[in-house]
Amino acid sequence: MTKANIRGKIRWGIFGIIVLLFVSSVFVAPKFFNKGIDWANNTVHLGLPHIVEKDFRLGLDLQGGAHLVYETDTSSITPGEEASAVEGVRDVIEKRINGIGVSEAQVQTTQVGEARRIIVELPGISDVSQAISMIGATPILEFKELNDTPARELTADEQKQLDEYNKDAKTKANDLLKKVKSATKFEDVATESSEDETSKNNGGYLNYVSSQSQYPELYAWAETAKEGDISKTLVSSTEGFNILKKGAERDGAKEVAASHILICYKDAQNCNSDKYSKEEALVKAQEIYDQATADNFAQLAKDNSTDPSVAQNSGDLGWFGAGQMVPTFEQAVFDAEKGQIIGPVETDFGYHIIYKTDERSTKEYELWRILVNTQSATDILPPQDPWKNTNLSGKNLKRSEVVSDQQTGAVQVALNFDDSGKDLFADITKRNVGNQVAIFLDNEIISAPTVQTSITDGRAVITGNFTLQESKLLSQRLNAGALPVPVNLISQQTVGATLGAKSVQSSLYAGIMGVLLVMLFMLLYYRLPGLLSVIALSAYITLTLAIFKLIGVTLTLAGIAGFILSIGMAVDANVLIFERLREELKEGKSLKTAVEEGFKRAWSSIRDGNVSTLMTCILLIWFGTSFVQGFAVTLGLGVLLSMFSAITITRVMLRFVVPWFKKRDGGWMFLGTFKENK
Repeated sequence: MTKANIRGKIRWGIFGIIVLLFVSSVFVAPKFFNKGIDWANNTVHLGLPHIVEKDFRLGLDLQGGAHLVYETDTSSITPGEEASAVEGVRDVIEKRINGIGVSEAQVQTTQVGEARRIIVELPGISDVSQAISMIGATPILEFKELNDTPARELTADEQKQLDEYNKDAKTKANDLLKKVKSATKFEDVATESSEDETSKNNGGYLNYVSSQSQYPELYAWAETAKEGDISKTLVSSTEGFNILKKGAERDGAKEVAASHILICYKDAQNCNSDKYSKEEALVKAQEIYDQATADNFAQLAKDNSTDPSVAQNSGDLGWFGAGQMVPTFEQAVFDAEKGQIIGPVETDFGYHIIYKTDERSTKEYELWRILVNTQSATDILPPQDPWKNTNLSGKNLKRSEVVSDQQTGAVQVALNFDDSGKDLFADITKRNVGNQVAIFLDNEIISAPTVQTSITDGRAVITGNFTLQESKLLSQRLNAGALPVPVNLISQQTVGATLGAKSVQSSLYAGIMGVLLVMLFMLLYYRLPGLLSVIALSAYITLTLAIFKLIGVTLTLAGIAGFILSIGMAVDANVLIFERLREELKEGKSLKTAVEEGFKRAWSSIRDGNVSTLMTCILLIWFGTSFVQGFAVTLGLGVLLSMFSAITITRVMLRFVVPWFKKRDGGWMFLGTFKENK
């Protein structure tokens, strides 16, 4: 390789170092650079976007919060299953912590002698007692069936309360209507009195309303009104009593009317029937399509459709516009001719035969409104829970395990009930063949399989499109609910956020002072090589902090100490290189040769020292507690990057400046003397 090529590679290396230093600096301190961007935008109007700001992940001792240690009682667990049971409890605890909104929480298991413990770290939490209460509760596993109990009617008192409320609402609405008729500006009345929070601050303006919108009653009034009209009487809607004002009108979107027959199959979305496989469903759909006419379509829907609403509407979907159906179904209907029957059309729900009965172009009307809310029965009686308890719960489950289907190889989760659970499950499955039975953990549904047949042996499988990892996770959750492992709080430590902030500030001052002193020493003692090491050290610091932020290293006081220690080790590598460089120069070698020999001969010492430190870090990470692990992680990453800094960055910069010197030894800038070697 020619000297020109070598020099070109070195220049590219210098350019890379500059880019690396700039990019890592931007990532570490985006707020500083965003201030510069704001100044540039305000001065020159460049319109530069802001840099995304991401904070460092602070540990418990810096951010404040709670450190909790629980000990588990696994005496009732089958020998050999203790670890799995504790992992299941850990998973439930983590889920509950996420439920109360604690970010960056850490939940881990550890073993001290025979005792199995769960360590919970909750940075930034203000209500520790709530977290302790949530964590200590026993996981709740429940089996529920579809609720077919008729909803109760309103009592006489409740009906009276409802009627009185709506009567008062109507009186208020009529008073407002009189006010509008008395020449008070419509927009002023809307702003002052409308109960529609979305539009009242805009003078009651609803924009353009279309027939497929959430305002069908308002649209019906607008169809017969003229531009500028105000409703002479109250217009009732599901929300309450409306006073309306009409503006302009314009052409709207196209709408279609259609009926359909759905043939779903096992594993299709929302399919409650296992009657057909996917292939069988397609054959059945094609058979129905071949028979379908405009005259018999409704009857075919009643006899064959698996859509639950077919009993009420005979498959009639009514009018709908773009965006209201799944894309595949919608495209097929809109592309069809009026009166045409098409199919089978496949969607996630199964196969459809579709009869397009009509189509129309719509109008959109500009509306303003004043709303007075009314109440309905659902405001007094909340909607009925779609699921009801079966009395089968985690206390009736012996265990769950991951298995595979012998025919298909699909991953499943097997359930084994005790004697009481066996009888309960047999009754439940007997009365729910063809229906879903839902499994709830901590009041959240985790699976809702369809019962295929009555199960009397106390064994069942949960099927679905599970991966092996998902199945293991589900089994852990079931076991955590079925075999509650009692947890006892044995240690609680609370760290104040103020203490953490002071710790960060003190650590930063100590680190900055230490780095500045090291840099000053390198400049005074090693001169030009020292200056290059300062640049390399700056690149090392910004690059290390950027990687800490990028991969989400949790910074603790111990971790900051490890990082500061790694800075010293980065300088130590440069010291070894520069001392060896001086020795080579004193032996009379040229500056270029001395630089190469200095790096080559110092490498073995740098390598051995850093490898031994890395081995120590690995052991600390493997066997240490969380704070010790934080120290080891930051120190280990720092050591790896310090080797890169010393061997690569410093070396490239030295190679870059060597041709600047005519003296063989570099003179005072390298040896500290103006005397040239003979």
